[in-house]
Amino acid sequence: MRHVEEVMGTVVSIELADDLPPERLVELVGSTCAWLHEVDARFSTYRDDSEVCRFRRGEIALADCSDDFRHVLDRCADLWRDTGGYFDANGGGALDPSGYVKGWSVEVASRRLADAGSIRHYIGAGGDIRMRGSGPGGRPWRVGVRHPWEADQLAWVLSVTDGAVATSGTYERGAHVWNPLTGKPAEGLRSVTVVGPDLAVADAYATAALAMGESGLAWLAQRIDEGYESAAVTDDGRAFTSPGLPTVD
Repeated sequence: MRHVEEVMGTVVSIELADDLPPERLVELVGSTCAWLHEVDARFSTYRDDSEVCRFRRGEIALADCSDDFRHVLDRCADLWRDTGGYFDANGGGALDPSGYVKGWSVEVASRRLADAGSIRHYIGAGGDIRMRGSGPGGRPWRVGVRHPWEADQLAWVLSVTDGAVATSGTYERGAHVWNPLTGKPAEGLRSVTVVGPDLAVADAYATAALAMGESGLAWLAQRIDEGYESAAVTDDGRAFTSPGLPTVD
């Protein structure tokens, strides 16, 4: 079963490859979409009544926020430390955990689907994708990573059975990632893709490496021991991949 939902300012694609009754698949898709809309309502920086905006204005204290909100802020703090400050939910001057929330919400959605009986599924939200189990026909899921200059071409095709793929780049939205240490737009890398076991972490790592510029290549290499492989393209067109990146020949 396939479904497309507009939520969190992007288009989310959901595909369930499980051998389950059609009505059960519909229920699973519905509960997944409901969760994503709940996250959007709570964490949107564009809705005045969201938990994020209310917290920003001082209308609610951290102790009175939801468990999910406190979890997200704790993980953003952890990632700020782990990335040497390059992943910064406060980098724009006001709290904005969006760089973590999208990947986290999809990761949680995948875990909820698995707990509900869907052990073969795909959830894609922009450049953030979580796959679990095998795809249609029992084959691995295939993920195309867009060429950073040629929109109709692919830089890599990845083969993933159970894992996450996150891509951050400057080729679609321009200079939307900033180097928080300099206060200037990130430069040096045009595209970063990270593959690993947790989408929230992979997404944050891709964003942090892009913010670092070319020094992010060495930093990404150190993430291999954590189970995160990567691919990157520099502003001048050089391509780099880690040894274990699951590419299709």
